[in-house]
Amino acid sequence: MPNLTTTQSVGGRLPELAHLHTVAKQERSLRFNNLLHHITPMLLERAYNRLNRKSAKGIDNESWMSFGENFPERIQNLHQRIHTQQYKPQPVLRIWLPKPNGEKRPIGLTTVEDKVVQQALVWVLESIYEADFLGFSYGFRPLRNQHRALDAVYVAISQRKVSWILDADISKFFDTIDHGWLMKFLQHRIADKRILHLIERTIKAGVVDEERYFKTAAGTPQGAVISPLLANIYLHYVLDLWANRWRQKHARGECYIVRYADDTVLGFQYRSDGERFNAAFEQRLEEFGLKLNRTKTKLLEFGRFAVSNRKQRNERKPETFDFLGFTHICSTRKSDGRFTVKRSTCAKKMTVKLKEIRQHLLKNRSKDIYKQGRWLKRVVQGHNNYYAVPGNQKALEAFRSEICRTWLRALRRRGQRHPMSWKKLTKVIKLFIPSVRVLHPYPNMRLRV
Repeated sequence: MPNLTTTQSVGGRLPELAHLHTVAKQERSLRFNNLLHHITPMLLERAYNRLNRKSAKGIDNESWMSFGENFPERIQNLHQRIHTQQYKPQPVLRIWLPKPNGEKRPIGLTTVEDKVVQQALVWVLESIYEADFLGFSYGFRPLRNQHRALDAVYVAISQRKVSWILDADISKFFDTIDHGWLMKFLQHRIADKRILHLIERTIKAGVVDEERYFKTAAGTPQGAVISPLLANIYLHYVLDLWANRWRQKHARGECYIVRYADDTVLGFQYRSDGERFNAAFEQRLEEFGLKLNRTKTKLLEFGRFAVSNRKQRNERKPETFDFLGFTHICSTRKSDGRFTVKRSTCAKKMTVKLKEIRQHLLKNRSKDIYKQGRWLKRVVQGHNNYYAVPGNQKALEAFRSEICRTWLRALRRRGQRHPMSWKKLTKVIKLFIPSVRVLHPYPNMRLRV
């Protein structure tokens, strides 16, 4: 078994790749022609240690633990095959998981060996592209997360001249990434043909579904470690650089962009800018094999003056928009009546989550109540860890209350002679179900230090 010590990083990067990042930052037009030597046995070992030890098995039916047997020899063999170009990624195993609405969603399972190689590749590529990515890109990047993106949207709307919001949605983005364009984009920075060949083999490895093999003509491998980074690289050239130039050359007023993976929100001072950008954006996507989802993409009046402007025109209250699991609403602060952006848990997501929990509790209602409590504690705490933002207490309390009621109903269906009372369950709830409190303060409060 390998050494399971953690790896120290500098600014989200491994120390041995820090120089690569420095060079990439100093020379923005440099094409790297010798990158494969960065994929060392030590880097592969660290990649293996980084993986989720409990993840599902891939097509070879090998677990994280079994891969670690005879580890030094195995890593050396993998390293040799990579550098002699004998390594060949295996197809992704596709399974279908039932959704609460009765439908099924596809999940891609990659082999442990392929995950190790992809994680090592991600670290090498990140060291280069983190020097290029723009500041308004937040998805799947070191030291960035959803809450940073949500903070950026909140600040743009509440503190800048934003009166219109374009909520843009790209249709089936991860499934429709054009392989030809992706490889051309990668060649802007990478001249090492061995690395390019390794990436191309990975994205074209194919899919096995119900023992049938399917070629992958487009898209990135489902559930693969490398897919988010490749998606960011694709959108960096298709969207980020282009949108940044567009707002500098064509926008009459202020324009702000926040992108998390393929979810993009743009704030405009003037409606005309939003309309012209939307039309140009649709054409831009079509040039690179992508489509704008017209049913989900919308330009709406939103901001400090939206309520008063719409009231003067005898129109309804401003529409809302969803971003990263939160519904954004034009609201006012109770303390002074000034404008604020209220963020509430998306009703649809909360409904789906509660349905999953009900099904689990009913299925496991005969199990020990303390075991159920420990499971619910993890569920509720995980929910709070993401959704506990200022102004969302009402939705969090509703979620917590519904969990408690659902738990009581499930316990009462045990068929016992003395059914569980609410008073008795309340004592158990205090032990396990976390109370609601804000975990993600407003940006000005969080950054006040």
